[in-house]
Amino acid sequence: MDYKTLIDDDLQAFLQQMEDRNPDGSSDLSVEEKRRLYDAQCRDFSHGYPDGVTSETLDADGVPVRVYLAGHPTRTVLFFHGGGFVFGGLDSHDDICAELCAQTGYRIVAVDYRLAPEHPHPAAFDDGWTAAQWAARTFSDPVVLVGDSAGANLAAAVAHHARGQLNCTWGQVLIYPWLGDETDAGSRVEHANAPILTRNDLLAFRDARLTGPEPQNDPTFAPLQDSDFSGLPRTVIFSAEFDPLRDDARDYYDRLQHAGVQVHWIDEPGLVHGYVRARHAATRARDSFERISVAIEALGQDIWPWD
Repeated sequence: MDYKTLIDDDLQAFLQQMEDRNPDGSSDLSVEEKRRLYDAQCRDFSHGYPDGVTSETLDADGVPVRVYLAGHPTRTVLFFHGGGFVFGGLDSHDDICAELCAQTGYRIVAVDYRLAPEHPHPAAFDDGWTAAQWAARTFSDPVVLVGDSAGANLAAAVAHHARGQLNCTWGQVLIYPWLGDETDAGSRVEHANAPILTRNDLLAFRDARLTGPEPQNDPTFAPLQDSDFSGLPRTVIFSAEFDPLRDDARDYYDRLQHAGVQVHWIDEPGLVHGYVRARHAATRARDSFERISVAIEALGQDIWPWD
């Protein structure tokens, strides 16, 4: 598939800038070297904090978190960063969280969960669940669970696990989520060589999370493996047209809808995995980021405008 003919010029220019920052042979680097490269890219494309936003790094029962404030919020967003469970941290999505804070007025709690392969599954989920309990206890606010890519996996996994245990989860917003098994079908094949994220990347990330066979019937690993989707909070899902993970969003939407959960799915045309990073460079990415912010704000206010 010739993505250069399918993607708008502004997004294509952004993707070229990202490619220019990847040295030849980067695929042969060690995990630590790849992390340094990823972190450097995040810094290069960071846009800083909007006026009025402050942050503080805290300890959430052993899990580092960064809390963003703009005023006096009465809602909390628990944010899980993407990066394939291998990359990222409090700095990689720092400006994204700051902008969500400014646009929604909510408290954003970014979770610095442990990374694979040093800490295989279920370490990331365990940290996410610990942080969720800490946030619920510390702030006593309604909580919206938010994440992108691997972070959306953790947000959904926490939502599934929280049923009957936390009563404060009012919604979840999942951004190009990675939710299912690595089957050879649908978007996994159609967009196996898409920009930013490929099928081979997914397989490598999956292997990094594991010390043995892939778990089965374990929604803390892959939320689509759950057998019961009832009782989940209202959910808004964003996917990208040119993304091997696109069908995860569709399948999760179908499961929630069948279970009677209020759910809305937006498949963003002309966009690729990780497009939030391009929100200041590409019109389609900027417009989608606005929709993401609106969805978070609406769920925090117990509003459902999509019927």
